[in-house]
Amino acid sequence: MFINFWYPICISSELEDKPLRVEIFSLNFVAFRDSTGSANVISDTCVHRGGSLSRGRIKGDSVECPYHGWQFDGTGTCTRIPSLNKGKRPGRAKVDAYPVQEKYGLVFAFLGDLPEDERPPLYEIPEIGKDGWRAAAPVMNEINCYMERAIENGLDPFHNEFVHPSQGSPQLVEGSMEVEDIPWGTKFMARFGELHDKSSDYSDLRSNPNELVAGSWYVGPNTLITDIRFSGVNNFIQYAFEAPIDDQRTRTYLVNLRNCMLDPGLDDDIAKVNQKVAVEDFAILENLWPVRTPDTTTKELLMEGDAILVRYREHLKEWEKRGWRIDYKALKRTAGDIAYTVPCPARRDSKNWVLETVPTL
Repeated sequence: MFINFWYPICISSELEDKPLRVEIFSLNFVAFRDSTGSANVISDTCVHRGGSLSRGRIKGDSVECPYHGWQFDGTGTCTRIPSLNKGKRPGRAKVDAYPVQEKYGLVFAFLGDLPEDERPPLYEIPEIGKDGWRAAAPVMNEINCYMERAIENGLDPFHNEFVHPSQGSPQLVEGSMEVEDIPWGTKFMARFGELHDKSSDYSDLRSNPNELVAGSWYVGPNTLITDIRFSGVNNFIQYAFEAPIDDQRTRTYLVNLRNCMLDPGLDDDIAKVNQKVAVEDFAILENLWPVRTPDTTTKELLMEGDAILVRYREHLKEWEKRGWRIDYKALKRTAGDIAYTVPCPARRDSKNWVLETVPTL
């Protein structure tokens, strides 16, 4: 689990007239809309006596702690202390607040302390808003698996034949897989030949029996893209934005687009196909052992076709060397004794914070 990347917080429609608690990294955050309708994400711990801000209410541009009424705005600044009759509010009356972007029907927060010009970008979906493409409403799934395992599953070109019979049991064409590094990640595309099962869920989507071309790529530790092209004409592409709830649970937000079957009335039927494929993956992911990805490639017998998974793990090691990987064992050892949070960008410019930052490797 890594700080200093963009993480999905919730579906936009989930933010209404009350605060929303969101758990990521085993830490709690609170999301809320201010009086302008802008989404905000801050730490969920009141620095006064540990009250949960998400259990409070929205007051103007701030969220109010239900314990003693302290109010914090979207910058994390305490704007009101009811018990303070006179004098200036203490400089330490603040919590961490995170940069927010609202795109694709989702709310994202940058959970880290990097200044804007150093941050990995939130992935841009190029098909959004383009003629000839339809984007379905985002879908959230919660999976009982480690996030890195989920990402690696999406990068694996060889499991489809065995895990996804509903896709027509596609088989990778030997020698067709091309792997290349991209900014903050790695990508592959490959040919899978003709689908064997003419009655598969995708059989009606092919304009002729030519081969299937597909690929996946990751950007950062938690963004996965899958591109499926039937007959070189019909294109389905899925963007998965993932957030680790803890070391055994993952929340995944899927944004699906297509350039065929554009009738909105088909959204539900296509969503059922996509969900069927996802459930097939869940059945495998929720039964892997060990639960977490081994920290060395020698603990699994990896093959030539696992090259992109190895590259993903190499990237994780690179980001760990930057000090971005959470020391989850240390975090769990002191859980309940220390109010941890993810450091925000404001910590680069100011001191005197009450909440401790999550331990990193």
